[in-house]
Parts: sequence; C-alpha cells; structure tokens
Amino acid sequence: MPPLPCRPLHNLLHFSFLMGGSKHLAVRCSAAAAVPVSPYRLLHLHTRRGLLFQSARSPSSKYRPIYLKSARFFSVSPVMLSKAVHLPKLDDKMIDTERLVKLKLKLEELGIKCGSCQPGQYSHTTCPQCKGGLSEEKSLSLFIREDLQLAMWSCFRAKCGWRGVAKASGEMKAYNPGANQPLQVKEYRKISERDLQLEPLCEELVAYFSERMISAETLRRNAVLQRKYNNQIVIAFTYRRNGALVGCKYRAVSKEFWQERDTEKIFYGLDDIKQANDIIIVEGEMDKLSMEEAGYRNCVSVPDGAPAKISEDIPVEKEDKKFQYMWTCKEYLEKASRIILATDADPPGQALAEEIARRVGKERCWRVKWPEKNSTDVCKDANEVLMYLGPDALRKVIETAELCPIRGLFTFSDFFHEIDAYYHRSCGFELGVPTGWKALDELYNVMPGELTVITGVPNSGKSEWIDALLCNISESHGWKFVLCSMENKVREHARKLLEKHVKKPFFNARYGGSVERMSVEELEQGKKWLNDTFHLIRCEDDCLPSIKWVLTLAKAAVMRYGVRGFVIDPYNELDHQRPANQTETEYVSQMLTMIKRFAQHHSCHLQHWKGGPPNMYDISGSAHFINKCDNGIVIHRNRDENAGPLDRVQVCVRKVRNKVIGNIGEAFLSYNRVTGEFMDIDDKDLENLT
Repeated sequence: MPPLPCRPLHNLLHFSFLMGGSKHLAVRCSAAAAVPVSPYRLLHLHTRRGLLFQSARSPSSKYRPIYLKSARFFSVSPVMLSKAVHLPKLDDKMIDTERLVKLKLKLEELGIKCGSCQPGQYSHTTCPQCKGGLSEEKSLSLFIREDLQLAMWSCFRAKCGWRGVAKASGEMKAYNPGANQPLQVKEYRKISERDLQLEPLCEELVAYFSERMISAETLRRNAVLQRKYNNQIVIAFTYRRNGALVGCKYRAVSKEFWQERDTEKIFYGLDDIKQANDIIIVEGEMDKLSMEEAGYRNCVSVPDGAPAKISEDIPVEKEDKKFQYMWTCKEYLEKASRIILATDADPPGQALAEEIARRVGKERCWRVKWPEKNSTDVCKDANEVLMYLGPDALRKVIETAELCPIRGLFTFSDFFHEIDAYYHRSCGFELGVPTGWKALDELYNVMPGELTVITGVPNSGKSEWIDALLCNISESHGWKFVLCSMENKVREHARKLLEKHVKKPFFNARYGGSVERMSVEELEQGKKWLNDTFHLIRCEDDCLPSIKWVLTLAKAAVMRYGVRGFVIDPYNELDHQRPANQTETEYVSQMLTMIKRFAQHHSCHLQHWKGGPPNMYDISGSAHFINKCDNGIVIHRNRDENAGPLDRVQVCVRKVRNKVIGNIGEAFLSYNRVTGEFMDIDDKDLENLT
C-alpha cells in the first residue's frame, strides 16, 4: 500500500484548540484519516504546552511547532504528517485489562501485593517470604511485562533472595536459594456441588440433626448437604468463601471424617465472620451449628480438628502446615477485636485453643469454661451444652468467657488465695523468722523471698555472725541452707559451724583456753547435723564461678533438698566479667536483680555480703547494693579498749524494706571467741554500754 501523501494538519483537522493548563486535545478526524473510532477522542500530550505528531519512520519532524499565544487559547502551526494516526481498538484494551487482573490475582496468591504496579515498570513491595527483615523494607522488585504475558519478581535481601515468575497462562515458578529447590506453588482443585454429586439432606439425616438440637433452617442456611459414598449416605459440610464452594468435609453417622483432596483449607462458616468484631472459634462443624442455634452466627470451626499437644515453637507461615487455614483466613481474623476460643474441654481441645491464641495474639483472646453436664462430668463442647442444658446455657458460656491468661500479666483476683493465706497467717512465716537474739528481733527478722546484704570492715566478724544466724534458725525452725563460701576451706567452715552448734571448741588450742574440746561422740552428732542442714556449692576448677552458675546449682538444691536459705560469701570471690560496653554499676544492678528474682521465685532468703566500710552506700562497686536489696546490715566489732569491751559487736540495721519484719536501728551482741557464738547482753550491761 503506497504511503499517504503528506498533508498539512489543518487539512486533516476541522479545528484544534488547547485549553490553558489542559493536557488533552479534542480531535475530530476527517473521512480521509484512517481512524476507525468515534469522531471525538482525547489524546494525551507529552509536551507541556503543545501538540507534536511524529512519523513512525522518522524519530523527529523537521517542522517545529510554533505556539501562538492569545488570551486563553493556544494553536499550532501546520505540521506535516507522514502517516495516519492509528488508535488501539476498544476490544484489545478490554482483553489487556482482563489479562492484567488475572496476572495480579496469581501474584496475590503468593502473597505479593501488586498495588499500583504498572506494566513495563519496576516497582517495589514487601517480600511475603522475609517481610523485609527487621527494617521491614520493601525489598521485593516486581516487573510485569508490557504484553501482560509474564510477571517476574526478586527479593534483593541477601538472606532471602526469593524470586520467580508467573505467566498469564497459569504456570508459576518460585525459587528460594536457601532451599536450593523451586518452591512448589500448590494449585487447589476446583470443585462444585454438581461434580461432587451433592444433594439436599434426606429426612433421616434431618431427624439425626434434630436429635442434636440442630434445626432444618440452620442446616439450610449453612448449606449442609449429603452424598452417596460406598453404599451409604454421608453428611457433607460445605466450606465456602464468598458463597463459592472451596472444600467439603464428610461425616458418616459413625463419626468417621474425611475431606476432599487437594482443596484449600479454610474455616467452616468463613462468610459469617466477614464483618464480625467478635469471632467465636470452635473445634467442629456441629459446634458451629450449635452456636447458631444459641443465636451466634459469628462463629467458625477449624477444618482439621485439634493437635495432640502444644507445639514447642510456632513455625513460619510457609511451614505451618497444620494451621495453614489460619494464615489463609488471616485478613478475617485481623479485623476482629475479640476472639472467643470455645474449643473442646479435653487436652487436645485446650492445646488447640493455645495454638490459636499464640497465632492471633493472646491479648484479644477469651476462653470459655464449659459447665457441668451432671454431678460427675463436664460438657465437652458446644453441642453437648446445647443438648443437655439448652441454648440459654450455651449463651451464658459465651457471655461469661474469661480473658485468655498472658504470661506475666495478672489481676489481683489471680492472687486472692495468696492474700487470704497471708491475712490468716496460714503459710507460717508472714512476720519473718526470728534471728534468735532478743535485742535484734525487734529490728530484723528473716523473710523468705528477700535479699539481705551484709557488710562491714575487714575482720569485723561478718562471716561468723551469719554462721551463728544460720545455726539459730536451724535449731528453732529446722531450715536447711545452701552455702557458697569460696574463701573458706570446707574443713575450716565445718569447724566454725560445729563449734557454734556443740558450743565447745573444736581443738585443744590456745584460742580455746581452758574450755574442754568437743568429744568424738559430739563430733559425730555434729557431723550428722551438718550433713542434714547444709549443702555446699564449690567450684573445683581453676576458673572463678559466675553468678549464673551459682544460681543454677542453688535452684537444684532448692528442688532436691528443700533448702530455705542461700548464702553467697563473699561477693568478690565470683567471676564478674562483663561486656566492654557495660559499666560496673549496670552489671551490679543486673546481678542483684537476678538474685532477687531467684529468692522470690523459690521462697528462699538470700544472704549476700561484701567486704568494705560500714556505710552501706560506700560498698565498693555500686550504690545498687543498698538500693536494690531488701535489707541492709552492717556488722561492726569494737577494736578499741577505751571505747568499750572488745567482745561487743554492733549490728546496724540500715535498711528494711518490709516494715512487717523490722525497722532501722542498732543492736548489741556479745561475741564468744572460743565457740564463735553471739549472745544477748544483759540489760544492765547494755545500759552501761549505751
């Protein structure tokens, strides 16, 4: 076909105008122009204030447009056209739009949100595999080819690298470098009532449901059907989304269950929670129908029943096969502000409730408490409540659902039993355990679950005093203790404890003076007492033990031997290495918090003491020693004869957090150097001392 002769633009167009600021040109074509469309069409301009037609053969015309500016109109000078303008057919555009929609739907099946992605252009979106990592960046590069036949994507995060292609014809391939194999995109089987040969329920099955308090109207609304299978009629629970049949689950009267193969797993009754703020989740289709009989349509049932036990960890979405239906229906669950878990009362049902709560968030989950069916049994599920107690009882179950417990989050009602026991003093140590010294009991008592820090100048008798305290509590209340005393040899520590218990010196030595040493019989009796009362934590290696290592062994002693007191003596004999970016103050705070939590969790009183000056705030290392402890005590022994007797020991109680067990003050004791005992001072001597 010979090319059309070039004609001036004004010969092809009856008129042309361009409104100021507009980007469209109204064009009316003459009969000579080969444009098979309606007389008027809007053409987009690619120049700011002009119209430029270009030949298909020549990249640019030698004629330049001349702009004639008037009040509000612009016109162009004649421009030569070498070829007629051809516009796309309307049918082609419709086909392209349909193809683009199909392609985007296939991408969305993989979790790729196309958004405003345009064909022929690269766009970035969130990768459904890695979610953009911690920064949640849009790491997935998506490209849809201009002919709309192919879409390609690739995640540029090195730890992910997920990529693949999707064709408009239906084929999809995805590749994960970490797995070294293509990811199989499952194609679900399309089913219909006709293909499955489903039919309305017969009178016998309607009567069967009626016996279970399910009405024919509820069956009809939920499209419960039947089909023939192996010479028997079985119930067909149809799983639908937006009214379309997605899956089908069968139930024989003998309670055998099976499902159609290769169909997508979704909740049963999914369309009923489309706009629901409150969602009830049950374990079986019969329970879903029972909830509707009680007036609750906002209820769904899981498709696969309950797991045998709670899993250790929640797998990632693509590996969470057992609960894939929850990820498939995630958009429905995300809209709900309250999710009521009404799974079965048996252990698998409770495990199912826990698994669902972990995936949707326990903060918006409620748990039901099933009522008693009779004097011995509890209703197992919603259908049993409906059958035995009626719809009102089932409504009450939902109305009285309780918040799902969250670890670490409580109300005071969770502790009412403990508060009552504290009030009635039925636990035994509500006011603490007396020290055994009358002068000190008014100021300080030992309370399980608390931390006491003891300090004093070197050689002031801190270790001797704490050993005497342990002996007193052992004799009066039978407590057992675990000792982590790294600076004492075991035999030396045993000697000190035995001398306080037997009240005789261990040796015939100078320190004992004329006092008779303990006999062999007393030694054997004392050894038995030692073995029954104390347990030792010793580090036999060359390296220093850490506080975590010590607490791990102390926990074992609590569980195995029932110890009530734990002593670390001294603090500076432990390994206190810390990260380079952590100060000593931060480390001490963290360590003391760890020790306090141990004491509280195991109802164990912990004595922790440290060498240093008598002022608690001057303890070497950190002010946290006094800030974070429950009780702070300074032991001070007189070394000046002019200031008073040398056997006088001053016990300064500098801090008592719990006023029930004492208050700040000072007490004086007498120290027996021969046996290591501490004794109360007579009132007359005490008056002379003060």
